[in-house]
Amino acid sequence: MMSRVGTHLDESLSSRVYSVIAKLPFVARGQGDGLRPIRDLDQIRSFLSGGGPTALFDLPWIPVYLGLCFLFHPLIGIAALAGGAILLVITLLAEYLSRAPSAAAAELAASRNGLLEATRRNAEAVHAMGMAERLNARWSEVNAGYLEHQRRAYDVAGGLSTLSRALRLLIQSVILGLGAYLVIKGQASAGVIIASSILVSRALAPVELAVANWRGFVGARQSWKSLREMLARIPAAGTPLELPRPEESLSVAGVATAPPASPRIVVRDVSFDLKAGDALGIIGPSGAGKSSLARTLVGVWPLLRGRVSLDGAALEHWSSQSLGAHIGYLPQNVELFDGTVAENISRFDPEAGSDAILKAAKAAGVHELILSLPAGYDTIIGEAGEALSAGQRQRVALARALYGDPFLVVLDEPNANLDEVGDEALTSAIASVRERGGIAVVVAHRPSALAAANLILVLVEGRIERFGPKEKMLHGLVRQPASAA
Repeated sequence: MMSRVGTHLDESLSSRVYSVIAKLPFVARGQGDGLRPIRDLDQIRSFLSGGGPTALFDLPWIPVYLGLCFLFHPLIGIAALAGGAILLVITLLAEYLSRAPSAAAAELAASRNGLLEATRRNAEAVHAMGMAERLNARWSEVNAGYLEHQRRAYDVAGGLSTLSRALRLLIQSVILGLGAYLVIKGQASAGVIIASSILVSRALAPVELAVANWRGFVGARQSWKSLREMLARIPAAGTPLELPRPEESLSVAGVATAPPASPRIVVRDVSFDLKAGDALGIIGPSGAGKSSLARTLVGVWPLLRGRVSLDGAALEHWSSQSLGAHIGYLPQNVELFDGTVAENISRFDPEAGSDAILKAAKAAGVHELILSLPAGYDTIIGEAGEALSAGQRQRVALARALYGDPFLVVLDEPNANLDEVGDEALTSAIASVRERGGIAVVVAHRPSALAAANLILVLVEGRIERFGPKEKMLHGLVRQPASAA
C-alpha cells in the first residue's frame, strides 16, 4: 500500500517539480546540483515505499500493549515501560546525532553532482586544456567530504540500530525472568510468562524498527523540507487571460535588470519603441549588457523596474506558453535537445505540421542543409545537438526561433558560427520577419548581422548611448573616431 502512496505522491508532484527545475536558472545562479528537486522527490518516494512508515503506523499500539502488561502484573508493566523509555531515548539520540552529518552529506552531494555536470557539459574544454586531473582532484576532495559525512550518518544509524536490537532482546529476557520469578512466588500463572514476552516484543518492535529506519526518515524529512522550500520559492504560475496575438509594437520603458539572485544591475533605464516591420541591431563593447537586454526582452530575466510590453500588454500578463508562441529566441549559447531535427525546429510541438516546419527551415535557409543529413528532418541529433557542427546547430536553432512566424524574434550573436552562406541566410531571415510584419532584434558584433536592420541601438555600460536609423547611427560612429583623431 505504501508503495502506491509513494507512486501517487510522485505522480502528483513530478510535473510541478519539472517546472521548478526549468525555472530554477532564472531564480538563482550557482545552485550546484540543478536536479536536486527531483532527487529529493525520489528520496521521499523511496522512503514511503520502504519499511520505515510501517513502524510509524505501529507506534500508536504501544500504549495498548503496555497497558495489557500492567494488567498481567504491575512489575511486568513497569519493566516494559522502562524498556520502551530506553529505546525512545535511543530514537531521540539517533535523531540528534544523525541530523548534522545527513544535512552536510546532502549539501556536499549537491556540490559533487553540480561539479560532475559542469565537467560533463564542458568535456571538450576540460580535455583540450588538460584540466581533467585538477578537476578530478577538486571533485575527489568534495567526494571525500561527502563520503565522510555519509559514513558518520551510517555509523550512527547502524550503531544505534544494533544497540536497540540488543536492548530489546535483553528486555525480553528480563521480562521472561521476571515472569518466572512471579510464577515461583505464586503471583502470576505460567501463561503470563509467554504472554508478557509476546506483548513486550510487540510493544518494542515498532521502536526498534523506527531506529533501524531512522536514517531514511531523516533523509526523507530533509528532502521534503528542501523540496517544500523550493516549491514555495518558485510558486506555480497562474493562468492569465488569453491575450490576442501581438501585431503592432514592442515597447521598452525605463527597464533595469540584473542576473537572477544578483544585486548587480547590468541594464539601466533603457527605453525605446519598435513598430511592426522594424529590425533593431544592438551593438556595443563587450560587457555592455547586450545579451542581458536580449534576455529581458523575451522575459527570461525578471525586471527590477520598468516595463516590456507587446501591443501594450506587459510580458508578465502573458502565460509562458502563450507568450512563447509569439516569441522566437536564439540565445548566444545554442542548446538543442535529444530528438529529431524536425522536433527541435517545431519546439517539440506534438501538433506541428510538416508545412510549418518546412517554412521555418526555408526561412532560416537551412532546408538544403537538413536534407543533406543522413535521415533528413528525421535525423536524431543527440544530446545538445552533438551530431551537428556549431554552425549547423546555430542554423537549426534559427529555424526554431522562426517556427510559427512569431511576432518578436530576438537573435543574440546569430552569426557567431556562420560562414558566408549562413550570413546571407540570416540576412534573408531577418528581412522576411520584417516583410511579414514582425519585429526583429539582433545583438551583434559583426556588421554582416545588421544588413537587414533599419534601426541601431548603441549600448554602453548598460545604458543607451545612441538610438536611431541605421544609416545615421553608423555614419555617426564612423565619424566619431575620425573627429577624435
